[in-house]
Amino acid sequence: MSTENRDGKGRPAHRPDEDWNEGVEEMDDFTVRGEAARSGPSGIDELPEDITGSANTERPLLDPIEDAEGDEPTLRPRSLDEFIGQEALKENLRIFVEAAKRRGEPLDHMLLAGPPGLGKTSLCRILAGEMDVGISVTSGPSLERAGDMAAILTSLEEGDFLFIDEIHRLNRQIEEVLYPAMEDFAMDIVLGQGPSARTIRMDLPRFTLVGATTRTGLMTKPLLDRFGFNARLDYYAPEDLKKIVVRNARILKIPTTDGGAEQLSTRSRGTPRIANRLLRRVRDYAEVVGDGTIDEETAKAALAMQGVDYLGLDPIDRDYLRLIIQKFDGGPVGVGTISVALGEARDTVEDVYEPYLLQSGLIQRTSRGRIATNRAYDHIGVSTTE
Repeated sequence: MSTENRDGKGRPAHRPDEDWNEGVEEMDDFTVRGEAARSGPSGIDELPEDITGSANTERPLLDPIEDAEGDEPTLRPRSLDEFIGQEALKENLRIFVEAAKRRGEPLDHMLLAGPPGLGKTSLCRILAGEMDVGISVTSGPSLERAGDMAAILTSLEEGDFLFIDEIHRLNRQIEEVLYPAMEDFAMDIVLGQGPSARTIRMDLPRFTLVGATTRTGLMTKPLLDRFGFNARLDYYAPEDLKKIVVRNARILKIPTTDGGAEQLSTRSRGTPRIANRLLRRVRDYAEVVGDGTIDEETAKAALAMQGVDYLGLDPIDRDYLRLIIQKFDGGPVGVGTISVALGEARDTVEDVYEPYLLQSGLIQRTSRGRIATNRAYDHIGVSTTE
């Protein structure tokens, strides 16, 4: 009877003249292409540490102000105490973090939803800092193959955060990899093809997936149901935005008066990202035209030069309102017609321009089309009887 050399675990021993990569050139997306798998401590072939560059792993979370290396410091808050606004959400997150620390467990998977620029990425970085773990950052559109997702998951360590921005844009193949990873912290990898194919069950470290989305309705229900905590970030009140402007002006060392900060906060459309952008542009104006201080008059003049009015509307917003009022008698008019008249894509009109106009009570969205409200007439300066 023929015998076969075997290792200590009863598996066929590898002979130097054997080519373990033979027949593995054509693999599906769950496998590593172009590089031989490595044998890990458990004896199971492991994927290379990073084959895609799709994720940016940060370890540890550095001080955002002191990590500037001479460049302009980042304005991201570093802790929940520094994060201004969203008080109810912050209180929930404090409880979740403290409970997870006491149990010695990673946080449950969570989904952060809301319009762009409200602080979803900042909150994820803050939570990773509170838990004292690393964070890998990627986005849904950048993940094209299941192998991309597999490479990221196998590079995580115990308790790490995986942040996926625009998670609603993940393709179905990537989602199939995430399902067992989120529930069982495991991943099935198929090596080879045809009769010689074999499946390896790879255990993953317990990690926390944080997804950010601007359109929850586009997410599939199986993925949505696997998040243990869903939260929605709301637009910020002017008083909260004023605190953000004052804080960031102090970080950037910009002299700012109370009136100047108030002008910026009321014209920022309830969004901290817009407030930060306007703060930098008004700073430029103050340094070149004024004395370097952002006061009320300087802020008004700088914002008027940029076409931002007292409601935070820019020229394209006012063109939208004038189109409905002056060209279509106040509506109703279909969004397709509006997008053609403005020369913008329909998705851009619906996702970028209309949300703030709706929130401000300037338009109504009906089944027959968009209608301008009386407030829109007053803002444009047109009488409703004209």
